[in-house]
Amino acid sequence: MPAAMPFRLDGRPRALDPRPPQAVGAGTQPAGARHRIMVVDDDADVRNTMARMLRSFGHDVEIAADGLDGLAKLALNPDLVMLDADMPGLDGFDVTSRIRNDPTWADLPIVMITGLNNRVARLRAIEAGVNDFITKPVDLAELRLRTTWLLRMKDSTDRLRESERALEAQVAARTAALRIALERSAAAERETYRAHLDSIRRLVVAAEYRDHDTAMHIERIGRYSALIGERLGLPPGRQEVLRHAASLHDIGKIGVPDAILRKPGPLDEAERRLMQKHTIIGARILEGSLSDVLRVGSEIALTHHERWDGAGYPHRLAGRAIPLHGRICAVSDVFDALTTDRPYRAAVPVDTVFAMLEAERGRQFDPDVLDAFLADRDEVVAIRRELMTHQGVVQHAPIAGAA
Repeated sequence: MPAAMPFRLDGRPRALDPRPPQAVGAGTQPAGARHRIMVVDDDADVRNTMARMLRSFGHDVEIAADGLDGLAKLALNPDLVMLDADMPGLDGFDVTSRIRNDPTWADLPIVMITGLNNRVARLRAIEAGVNDFITKPVDLAELRLRTTWLLRMKDSTDRLRESERALEAQVAARTAALRIALERSAAAERETYRAHLDSIRRLVVAAEYRDHDTAMHIERIGRYSALIGERLGLPPGRQEVLRHAASLHDIGKIGVPDAILRKPGPLDEAERRLMQKHTIIGARILEGSLSDVLRVGSEIALTHHERWDGAGYPHRLAGRAIPLHGRICAVSDVFDALTTDRPYRAAVPVDTVFAMLEAERGRQFDPDVLDAFLADRDEVVAIRRELMTHQGVVQHAPIAGAA
């Protein structure tokens, strides 16, 4: 059995065991695994003897003459603290509590060296934050085993903390890289969307060259339709789609002969049937696209001349069988057509047009859609005033988000 190195009952040390430390106790420190242990004791002989014992295990040792000295020397970053329970001023319990109250030292192992064997004192020490006890007289083998175990635990905790910090740094770096990638992706998507809207705008411009009256008509239709969508509670994204899709409502006029499209007087029955085909032509031009704007535009092109009472064209749909986008555009289109000069008549006064629309509530127009439009008359008039400038000249307001 290895020799012990006990203290006497009065706490005074006996002579050191003459054998080398490798022959004492169980287990050995791994090569290069030096630790710093702080011994806090008001008895100089005790702390010096403890220091020699711990150095014999291959550790670096710092000594502190009392509790305050020990707290100050925490700045030396010890791996383990061994302190006496009974010291003047701040005793071992007070020192332990103060150490634990600082989150910096939450994982610092603390061993209390005590001659107290009563249960209350030990519970008080555990409550303060002590990890382990060594009872006087101190046995060298026990000291070696307990310090080895606690230091290994400390090393494991430190490695875990270091791994956590490394992982946090890695996550932070990857998050930053991902954020940059997402921002670039969003920028690319915005650019693609702007190009998409620009292509739609140019498609509409192609129709404008054949029907001069639609120059600002398409812009106003989009704004009126988005206004109705907002009043009906459509999400902002759907309002945006509706605004641009509504501008495509008459794209099918590309397929209508110029003689009909530009005729200064009323159309006869045969000409009217040909003109009505612009709804089907427009839908066919736009159908089958993966684009929300073109898909909704196809729906609007086909159904914006349907009537709530079923007397519209091309399919004589009625009520909610007509898609909402078509019902919205129907109100916008008729309002703008009536308040704009045409080759065969002058513009009708706005107040008169409001009254004419109201008279068609539940017949030509969806009551809810019409009510939403009429609820914002001031805004409707403001949009019309803004976009009636230079009527007849190809002029476009900026596309939202395309600047």
